[in-house]
Amino acid sequence: MEYTYTIIDSDATSNLQLQHYLEDYGDFTCASIAKDSNEGINFILKYSPQIVFINLNHKAHEYFQMVMELHQYLNTLPILIGIAKGKQHAYDAIKSGFFDYWLMPYNEFDIRKSLLRLKKQMPLEREPQTLCLSSYKDFQYINTDEILYLKADNNATEFVMKDGTINNAFKTLKTFENQLPKNFIRIHQSYIVNVNFISRISYGKSVCTLKQNKQQLPFSKSYKKNIDYLKQALSKNTISALN
Repeated sequence: MEYTYTIIDSDATSNLQLQHYLEDYGDFTCASIAKDSNEGINFILKYSPQIVFINLNHKAHEYFQMVMELHQYLNTLPILIGIAKGKQHAYDAIKSGFFDYWLMPYNEFDIRKSLLRLKKQMPLEREPQTLCLSSYKDFQYINTDEILYLKADNNATEFVMKDGTINNAFKTLKTFENQLPKNFIRIHQSYIVNVNFISRISYGKSVCTLKQNKQQLPFSKSYKKNIDYLKQALSKNTISALN
């Protein structure tokens, strides 16, 4: 399990620098990148990141207003970390409840201490690896690591396993969407896939190919942002062979 974060920064260069910097510390996954406060609110509400990094060099007042607005929609705000080239916004950041304030260029020792404080305050909880499918007095326990994908079947759900077996649950796909570990992503009205088994994403054909038997699952336009996030996550530790 990792910490998920959103970056709100209109400067593409600086947000790439921050992503690269966080890679050295491990346990951090980028959920989304927003260019302004409107996108920031939208992505925070949509992806529920645990941490939000905000570049305060431009339109700082607008971002502080954004934080105030978030209180209307969330009982608990994500951890907020402000980033700026100077200390001019530090006081307002503290008043707005920011966890920390990072100066650019980054100081490795200060950031290391900040992230260690963050991990101590918000320790990661191991996600459950076993799912219980119950029907009347029958209880079936399956290892989530063995699930290839879930498929909607009218008002029931099929769990397609790595060994080829299929387990059925008489509940809708929506029921399981928020109960599964974070390596399961909804890609279609009828499919939730275990990303650990994906070997290929084809935007042209709108399909994801699985490692098992090269099986292909369709993805729909309404879940394209999930596919984009999936592509970014899978590409994080790969070597590009593009010409």
